[in-house]
Parts: sequence; C-alpha cells; structure tokens
Amino acid sequence: MSYVIYEKARKLGEKAYREAVSHGRPPYLPVLDEMVSREEIRGEVSLGLVSIPLNRVVGTATAGRTNAFASNFMPVLDMKTEFGVKWTKLCEAQMTEGIRDPIKVYEYLNYYYVVEGNKRVSVLKYFGADTIPAFVTRKVPRYSEDPEIRKYYAFMDFYRKTGVNYIWFSREEGFAEMIDAVGVDENGGETLLTEDSQKVNAPAGEGGVKKEDADQEDGKTEDAKPEPVKPAEIQLSLEERERVWSEDTRLTVKSAYYRFQKIYLEKGGARLGRITTGDAFLSAVKLHSLNRLEEMNSEEMKDMVTGMWEEFQLLNNRDESVEVALDPPEKKKNLFNQIFPAYSVARPLTAAFVYEMDPSVSDWSFGHELGRNHVTDVFGGLVRTLKVVPEDSGRGAIEAMEALIGNEGADVIFTTTASLIDASLKCAVKYPDVRILNCSINTSHRYIRTYAARLFEAKFLSGMVAGALSREGKLGYLADYPIFGVTAEINAFALGARMVRPGATVKLCWTTLKEGSLRSEIEKELLEEGVDFVSGQDMIAPVRSSRRFGLYQLGEAEPVNFATTLYNWGVFYEQILRMVLSGTWNGAESSDELKALNYWWGFSAGVIDIILSEKIPAETRRMISLFRKEIINENLHPFEGPIRDNTGREVSEAGHLLSTDEIMRMDWLAENVTGSIPPLAAFKNNARQIVEMKGVLQEGKERENEDSGDR
Repeated sequence: MSYVIYEKARKLGEKAYREAVSHGRPPYLPVLDEMVSREEIRGEVSLGLVSIPLNRVVGTATAGRTNAFASNFMPVLDMKTEFGVKWTKLCEAQMTEGIRDPIKVYEYLNYYYVVEGNKRVSVLKYFGADTIPAFVTRKVPRYSEDPEIRKYYAFMDFYRKTGVNYIWFSREEGFAEMIDAVGVDENGGETLLTEDSQKVNAPAGEGGVKKEDADQEDGKTEDAKPEPVKPAEIQLSLEERERVWSEDTRLTVKSAYYRFQKIYLEKGGARLGRITTGDAFLSAVKLHSLNRLEEMNSEEMKDMVTGMWEEFQLLNNRDESVEVALDPPEKKKNLFNQIFPAYSVARPLTAAFVYEMDPSVSDWSFGHELGRNHVTDVFGGLVRTLKVVPEDSGRGAIEAMEALIGNEGADVIFTTTASLIDASLKCAVKYPDVRILNCSINTSHRYIRTYAARLFEAKFLSGMVAGALSREGKLGYLADYPIFGVTAEINAFALGARMVRPGATVKLCWTTLKEGSLRSEIEKELLEEGVDFVSGQDMIAPVRSSRRFGLYQLGEAEPVNFATTLYNWGVFYEQILRMVLSGTWNGAESSDELKALNYWWGFSAGVIDIILSEKIPAETRRMISLFRKEIINENLHPFEGPIRDNTGREVSEAGHLLSTDEIMRMDWLAENVTGSIPPLAAFKNNARQIVEMKGVLQEGKERENEDSGDR
C-alpha cells in the first residue's frame, strides 16, 4: 500500500515540477542558505520544541536534499532508490502509529526551512496533516521599513504574547487586532510549551518508526535531540515571555481556527489571493466572537462562512472595496411602491437613533439630535423616531439595538459614532431586513452603509475668513482626534488661510492628550504666541454657554465668534428616509456588488454649511459666498496642487486634484501647520478607542512622527 501511495505522491511532485518549469519558477524546494546572507540577519533565537503549521514549511536549510523534492515537497525520485524506500517506510509508520518524532528547522519571516526531517515533512504533507513538532531556531532579520519586515516584527510581538504561530495576516495591524478581538486573559503567562507540544517530546523512536531506519539523511542519524542553537545577538528565554492568552484560550483559538480554515478553503478561500485565512478568521471573530465560533457545529460554521463571503471578498479588494457617493442619488419613482406604499400614518416607518453620549452633554450627539427633530418635523406621522443612549458601545449597544428591533419594530437604525460600528455589524448580520447605517468614513462592510460629511469644504472657507481677519496671520486650530476626515479639515483650514494670506500659519493643538490638553491652558499659550483667531469645536452642547466654538477671536475678554461650520444632519436623514419610503433604497446600493457604500456629502447636498457673522466685513462675506458657489460647481477644489506637507514633502503636484480616497486617508499636515499627529500612547484612555479604530497613523508612521518631533 505504501508503494502505491509513493507513486501517487511522486505524480503530484512531477506535476508541480512541470508547472513550475512552464511558468519560469524554480522547480525544486527553495534553499534558505541561498536566499539570505549573514548581513541580513540580526541574530538567532532558539524557540525550543514547538508545534509548527505544515503549510508554512516551504523549503530546506541547505541544498543537500532539495533536488529530491518538487517545490510542493512531494518526491520526484524513483521509488526504487534508497530515498524512495525510506519514504515508504515513513509512510507505513504514519498509517500505523503516526509520525511523532520532531524535525529540526530554521524559521525565517514565519516560514520554516528544514534542517533535518525533509521526508517526514513530505509524508505528513501528503496525508494533509496540519502541524508537525519541530525544534525551531528563529533567524531574526535586521529591522527596516520594508513592509514585510515590519509585518514580521509585528508577528514576533504577537507570537511573544500569544504563543501562536499558525495565524498570519496580510497587514501588520492584523496581529494586534487579533489580540484585541480575542481579549486578554488575566491568568496568561504560561510558557510556550503547550500540552500538544509536550506530548510529542518523547524519546526517539517511541511510538513511531526508528529514524535511523527511515529518515537518515546525508549520513546523519536523527535519533538524538538536537543541540540548541545559541543566539548570536539576542537572548529570549521562554520564561521571560509575557503571555496575554492562557492555555485554554490558545486551545480555543486553535480549535476554532483550524475548523474555520478547513471550511474557508473548501469554499475557495485560496482564490482570494490578497488576504490570508487569518484575515478572514479575524473578521469572523470580530463579528461573532471567539466563543461563538467555538460553539458552532460544522453546519453552523459552514452557514457562517457562506453568509460572510461577501465580507471576505470586500477584504480581498480592500483598496477598492468602498464606493463613495459624493451626492445624493437621483430621485427615482417606484411605481409599485406608489400604488402599494409600505408605510403610512397607520403603519409609520420607525427610524431609531443610537447615541454614544446623551445629546444634553455632547455637542456631537446634539447635532444628530437636531437632525432627528428635523425628520419628525418634515415627515410628521409618516415617520416615527426613537432615540437611545446605551450603557456602552459594546454589549450594551447590541442589546439596545436588539430591543429597538424586537420591541419597537425599528426599520432603520442610525448609529451616530464610529465606536458603534462593531455593534452595528453584529446586528446587521443578525437582522438583515433592518437598514443600519453608521456615521464613519471609509468603512468597508457590505452589511451596513456608512455616512459622513465633507466638512473640510466649510473649513476651507473658515480658514479664508481667519486669514483675511487676522492681524499677523497667526492662527490656531483645536482638534480632538487624528482620525479619518479630521486631518483633511485641519489641512483645508490651513490651505484656505494661506490662499488669502500666503504667510499665514496654523498652530495645531490636540484637546484629548494625557498632558497639556486643557482648553484654557491651550488658549493662554496661543494668546501668548500672538494667535488671534482659533478654529474650535463645531457645535456647543446645550448645557454649556461658552462661546468657544466655530471660528472665534481670542482676547483678554470673552471670545468673539465670527464664523461657524456646521453639519445639517437633518438634511441627510431626510434624504435617506425618503429613499426608504419611496422604495428606492435597494436601487441606491453600490453599483458593484463587491463594494460597500459610503455616503460622503458636502455643500452640494446641503449637509454642511458655514454661517458668517455680521461682524465680518461685507467684502469678505461676499468673497466667501462666491467661493462657496465655486466649490459646489466644482470649479474650486480645496486640495489642488501644488501642496507640500510640513516636512517639505510634495504631496500633490501642480494642477493635481487629490482623489476622494487620498482626502479620506490623509495622514499628513499641510506646510503651514505647526504641530504633528501624536502617537496613540499620547492620548487619554477615553480617546484611545476611537483613535485605535479610525486613527490615520499606523505604528510605523507613529515612529516616524516621534522621530520628527513637532514642526
């Protein structure tokens, strides 16, 4: 029987050999020694005995046996050779008692290269095994800004914290997101040797074929435990590693992951070439939780994977996965809906609004509450509106939304902050007939639609007002979070000021930092530096009578308001609910079924505006009115090059208009902005959640920013 299996394995090897040759690829196993020079390696670390994923074992450490295997690790030599005889003996051992003896490998960039045990790997790959025990020595590359090296360093940190080596992500952020999605155990801290790996640490030959008979290679006998490789530059003992997952958590992750992987790949996950199984698994954990995945039986998990397939396709096309609607869709008539309307005064449409904070204390929630009141005034009894402030943005928000759906019959739910997006997704998957929209920018999920407003258009005009009125052109800008959209607003204000006053500068101050973020202290410092006009928060909460919002003038007395940029959320909500009432909601979906839909409306839709004080000279008000019309008619673009950032780098050449995506993802500050985008650690705890979720800076960018300092 083992001889028949060898011939089948050899045919697989020959097929892989021919395909590699026909496509101009090396037909044999890659050799680590030929791939990496000593100069590229920072040092070596012995990881001890570890269970490693077989699909990450891709080559050999040296060229000694590489020609015996095709690139898929299947044999290519004749069965009558000494190699073929030993392979078949190992095959018999696997079928009777199982191969348990550890191999020896080098790990480099989370791929494994065999030092001893190539045939064991080959046999187990043929039988479709998931893992193999191995004594692992890690070759640590020197750090660089190469994306793959950065990702590998993120993996090493993930491995140090979790002891998990079989999950890989296409983005470096995935590793930290996985820890966040699973959570941190209070009783973590065990060493790497898991129960599984301890079981395989048996004396040579016990419970399997003797290696001197079956796997002797190049005159070497593998019946003794390999000597640990001494680290060249770094020491990393198992006891010193700080675990954040307990043994129980690791076993749960392992069980859920391999069950998910089997179903995901059977459905064709390998064809989604831009993402890994780890990316898809992370998405499933975020949406359903690890415990729920572990509880699913095979049929439930198959249904879950099938239900999430569009989400996986969106992930695979991440860079092109969001269709941004810059204006409301054209009004269409649905004849059937006109004859048989779905909603009436007797059966009104129920629209619910979920606020993270009560509108009486939050200027952001208050703006959306004004929008809800607008809807009530416009539609009367045809639309019934509800509002809720859940206890938290996690479980509390989910329970609140489920109550709105189950008890109140909510047809449409607007969740008004980005922090509510996870709760929105979970409810959208569970209740597909309910239309759920989340207020955030550039979020690629097929289950929900997202919405935001192009406030940067109004900020551009506000900057023009400030530049025209300032005595010396020294301006200030108070911002809360460096998230998608906010950086565009900062830069638009600065560019607007410079348009009317070429020497204008903008001092950027963050109001949610751990240190030095009191508004009174910030304003005092700005005043001492000669700043006379400041762009503050966009709206004031009803309980506060302060004048520190919009564009205001600093002075010894109370600030004086000159302009206010504002959101007309009521206009947005009215347009969306008209689509639902008219039966055209489905017709307003993305033109591409594999894209999510993000509404990002501005002046042209009436969703944002600017209010000018009578204290502004008439000529200046006339200028602003003219430029507002030019923006609406697309004759003026706030981000038309040439534009440089405050490091001197050209971000837009002369005549180039930044694209919608470039504006959304803006992670730089304009040339005339004094300040920087702080790292995550600099923010207060209550601000970190939203910065983690929607922050424009990634870890590498944060390091660059820390190095560059304030400019």
